[in-house]
Amino acid sequence: MPAINYQTAGESHGPSLVITVTGLPAGLALDADFINGELTRRQGGYGRGGRMKIEKDVIEFLAGVRRGHAIGSPLVMRIVNNDARLDDLDKTPSVHRPRPGHADLAGSVKWLTTDCRETLERASARETASRVAAGAVARCLLREFGIETFGFVRSILDSRTDAVVTEENWRSHAAARDASDTYCPDPAASERQREIIRQAKIDRDTVGGVVETHVFGCPPGIGSTMDWTTKLDARIAYAVMGIQAFKAVEIGLGHACAGRTGSQVHDPIRFDARQREAPCLGFIRDTNNAGGTEGGMTNGQPIVVRGTMKPISTLLRGLPSIDLNTKQPQTSQYERSDVCAVPAASVVIENVVAFEVARCFCDKFAGDSIFEVHRNVETFLRLARMLPLDPPAFTLA
Repeated sequence: MPAINYQTAGESHGPSLVITVTGLPAGLALDADFINGELTRRQGGYGRGGRMKIEKDVIEFLAGVRRGHAIGSPLVMRIVNNDARLDDLDKTPSVHRPRPGHADLAGSVKWLTTDCRETLERASARETASRVAAGAVARCLLREFGIETFGFVRSILDSRTDAVVTEENWRSHAAARDASDTYCPDPAASERQREIIRQAKIDRDTVGGVVETHVFGCPPGIGSTMDWTTKLDARIAYAVMGIQAFKAVEIGLGHACAGRTGSQVHDPIRFDARQREAPCLGFIRDTNNAGGTEGGMTNGQPIVVRGTMKPISTLLRGLPSIDLNTKQPQTSQYERSDVCAVPAASVVIENVVAFEVARCFCDKFAGDSIFEVHRNVETFLRLARMLPLDPPAFTLA
């Protein structure tokens, strides 16, 4: 069975976005309503611009699915762009005025052109709709095995929630998040975040923040320590840093580890036979500073990932720049954009992290059909609960 992977294609103002997901086991049920629901969440959130009033993101399956199930061939999905006017944008002044903080200048130099349009079209965060779709497909697989994800906004500018997320309370936090238009489960923090975004719009400025994702239900041993390219935490970090406008990623305590001693960082291990049948297999911790991964593998605790999104680089007021043709000073030109897309970013990180977990999950429990994957998971869990194994004595019968 090939490794699960995905590729995206399409420009921000091109005809459509196209997503190809390979390596899915045949027989996997694909919940189109769930996938579309994630795309709708990505379009929402206080601080979004006019583009989201134009688009109505809905996936269309083009290949790889029959009667609602994956058939093992590449799954191809399309999201139509209603604001498809790529060829009408080549005469705007912005194509020669790179925006500080955006890919415009670096891309123009890389491809030896003074026209920023082709770079900015692909660098646009519009592409994250594709990654949300791919991640939602991966979540269809994870949910088959009781693995759930929860993403939310931890902070916008200086308004932060100290909400503690656990396996017991995450669903109530999800309900509170869904009731907030900043996707923050803390009503007081959410209201302050609205004020921050409102003021940024008045100031013709933008704001960023921190988003957080938790993954529940993973058994120990997903990922590997044998090759750095197969470490789950490394894959997660790569995927999160690949989200447009993200400048940092943390797992567990993250950078806070630097200010603590080892005894204050590492999570003591206990065994509780009453939880032997749980995904943790009975191996429990009173803390989760590691964020659910050790040595590049899941350790049975929830995976905890945070990402930092910088303020959007397209400002209503513009910023000092130059004209690439004349090299003379200019002010960067506004292109329809958001004041704050941190709520949307919380949906993106939730889904890209889910894809990486699903990727490593399928590496360990590979099967051509979803039935084989179920069998492989059940066999592994049975053996893990039998530890220590005596090879001559145990049987799979």
